[in-house]
Amino acid sequence: MERLPAGKPVATLLATLCSEHLQGKDEVVRLAMIALLAGGHILVEDLPGLGKTTIALALAGVTGLSFGRVQCTSDLLPSDITGLSVFKRETGTFSFMPGPIFNNIVLLDEINRAMPRTQSAMLEAMEEHRVTVEGVTHPLPGPFMVFATQNPSDQSGTFPLPESQLDRFLICTGIGYPPEELERAIIAGGGIRERIPGIVPLITPEQLLDARTVVAQDIYLSDKVVAYIHRLVLATRTDPQIQTGLSTRAAISLAQAARAAAFLKGRDFVAPDDVREIAPAVCSHRLVLRTGLSGQDQGALLRKIIAAIPVPLA
Repeated sequence: MERLPAGKPVATLLATLCSEHLQGKDEVVRLAMIALLAGGHILVEDLPGLGKTTIALALAGVTGLSFGRVQCTSDLLPSDITGLSVFKRETGTFSFMPGPIFNNIVLLDEINRAMPRTQSAMLEAMEEHRVTVEGVTHPLPGPFMVFATQNPSDQSGTFPLPESQLDRFLICTGIGYPPEELERAIIAGGGIRERIPGIVPLITPEQLLDARTVVAQDIYLSDKVVAYIHRLVLATRTDPQIQTGLSTRAAISLAQAARAAAFLKGRDFVAPDDVREIAPAVCSHRLVLRTGLSGQDQGALLRKIIAAIPVPLA
C-alpha cells in the first residue's frame, strides 16, 4: 500500500535518524516517534552511557522542535521545572519566568533521582499540557512531549516513580548495549553528541502536527481490533500474578500507539499485529504484580498473556 501522504516526511525522518545519527537504536527511536505522533510521552530506562540523552537531542534536532533539559537531582525544586514569578522592582509587579518545561521536547534526565514532590510537579504538564504556578495556568507549546530517562532502581540515590506518574508515560522501554561490531565502530569514531547541533531539521512542526492529526483522526480502528484490545485488558485484570491490571486509560493509550505504529508502516488502518507489537512497551510498566513477584519481568508476563489471546481474523 502506498504510504500515506502525511507519513512521507515522517518516514524519511525516522530512516535518517536510524541510519545516520542513531545507529543500533532503531527500536527505541521508532518508539519515541510513536510517542511523539500519538501525543504521548516516553520513559527510557537503562544504564548510564548508552545514549538515552543523545536520542532526545537528535529527535529535537531532526524535527526542528524547541528543546529543554532538566537534570534531575535530589535538590531539584518543582519551580526549577515549571518556572516562577519574579518581582520586578522597576514596575512593582510580578512577572512569570517560564521554566524548561515550556518547550516542545523536554528531556527529564535521570528523573528517578528527583524527590517525589518534584516528580509530581510534572503530572499536570504531562496530562493537561499546561502548568499552574501560584494560581495562574499557563498553556504549554504544541506539540509537547516529555522524554524522560531513568537509571535502574537498584542504583544508589534513586526514588521509584509512583504508579500515577508511570501511567502518564505512553511508552516505557530500554536501549541495551549495541551490537559488538557497531560498538567497536563507536569506540573508534567517538560519540555523536558533539555533532548533534549541526543536524538539519527534516520536518517542520506544521508537518508533524498534520501527521498527528492523521494518526488521531484518519487511522481506522475496527470493532474487531477494539474487541481484541479489550480482551487483552481484561486478561491482565484476571491473571493471578497481577495485582492491578490495565486501566481504561491504558487501553486508550494502546489504541493511540497502535494507530501511530500503523501510520509509520504506511497503512490507514490498525492491524492486530500492530497491537501485539506495541503492547509490551505501552502496557508493561502499568502492571502492578502481586507481593513476592515484583522482581519478575512484567514485559515477559504480558507477552505470555498476549500469546494466549486469539488474534481476530481480518
